[in-house]
Amino acid sequence: MKLTGDKFSWPNIISYLRIVLIPLFIYLLTIKTASAWMWALIIFAIASLTDFIDGWLARKLKQESEFGKFIDPLADKFLVISALIAIIAIDPYFELFDSWMILIIVARDVLITFMRWLAIKRGKPLRTSRFGKFKTAFQMMSIVIIIMIYMVKKLGILETHPSVPYWIMFAVTIMTALSGVRYIVTNWQLFFPQKKVKED
Repeated sequence: MKLTGDKFSWPNIISYLRIVLIPLFIYLLTIKTASAWMWALIIFAIASLTDFIDGWLARKLKQESEFGKFIDPLADKFLVISALIAIIAIDPYFELFDSWMILIIVARDVLITFMRWLAIKRGKPLRTSRFGKFKTAFQMMSIVIIIMIYMVKKLGILETHPSVPYWIMFAVTIMTALSGVRYIVTNWQLFFPQKKVKED
């Protein structure tokens, strides 16, 4: 089964925008100044808001499609994973983040994306659950908080103990893992398609 729908409908263009903003966001993080990270925060906030706008617009314009249901969560995954890896790689303040956290998040998203592709191939596309949507919103909000922690530290307003962003990241990891387990438990049949019984 192919992904149906207009690839360049307004909702899908907004999803593409989320991906296009990633390089600019990462570039601003590399500058390592409070003002640059403030702009990075604004860019990330705009990108995060598009996650809610594209879905709302698709329903409003009656342009919901299988392609849109695939590209929307995929854009979310690109944005969140890119942001987390960039933050950890760019500034030593966040070195306390353990690599296993990122590995779990990446592994979960790769697996769920594969399951979505498998479901589409078998003509039974997966819908994003409410828990999955909450997980994405929680991830994005956590990244916003982590960037703000860095900003106030750079500005000399407040130096938060490194354990604060660590535990925020820990919560993100647990939430992401639980979401992945829920998807697998709910859709495990995708890995074991029923075989048609041949009639004698």
